[in-house]
Amino acid sequence: MSIRTFYDHWPQYDRRLTEVVGAMTDEQLAIRRSPEGWPIWAIVGHTAGARVYWLCSVLGEPGAEATPWPDPLDDDGWEDDLDHPRSAAELVTALESTWAIIDRCLDTWTPAMLLETVERRYGDDLQVHTRTSILQRLLTHEAYHCGELSQTLGIAGLPQIDLWRPD
Repeated sequence: MSIRTFYDHWPQYDRRLTEVVGAMTDEQLAIRRSPEGWPIWAIVGHTAGARVYWLCSVLGEPGAEATPWPDPLDDDGWEDDLDHPRSAAELVTALESTWAIIDRCLDTWTPAMLLETVERRYGDDLQVHTRTSILQRLLTHEAYHCGELSQTLGIAGLPQIDLWRPD
C-alpha cells in the first residue's frame, strides 16, 4: 500500500498553483507584496526548489536531473538571483518537474517507510528527520507560500489560488 491515500488532495493543490502561475504575465509575476519582499516568480521558484532540496538532496530520491536544479546542493535557488526573472513557462516547468518527484514518492513509499529517519547537517547542528516530517514540511511550506501568493494576488486585484476548489 502506498501513502498516496494519506496525501490525496496534494495533487489538487499543486494543480491549482500551477494553473494560476501558468496564466500569469511577466508583469504579474514581478508583483511584490512589499518593496523588500520577493516577487511572485521568486516565491514560486523557491517553492519548487524546496521540493528538490528536501526529497533529492536530503532523502536521496531520484529525479533532480529532470528539474531546473539538477544539483540542488550546489545550484542556487532562483530566488537567489532577483536580476533574472522567470517566466510563467519556466515556473510551470519547475512545478511540473518537481511535482513528478513528489508524485513518485506518493506512489512508491509505504506507510512503514514514513518512520525511516535521515540525518541532515545544518551548520553545526545535526538534525534527524523522518520521511513523514519532510513530507509534512513540504506540504505546509507550499500551503504557506500559496497563502502568501494569494494575499499578494488579491491585493493586486488578481485571481487567488483556491486550493480547495473541487476538480
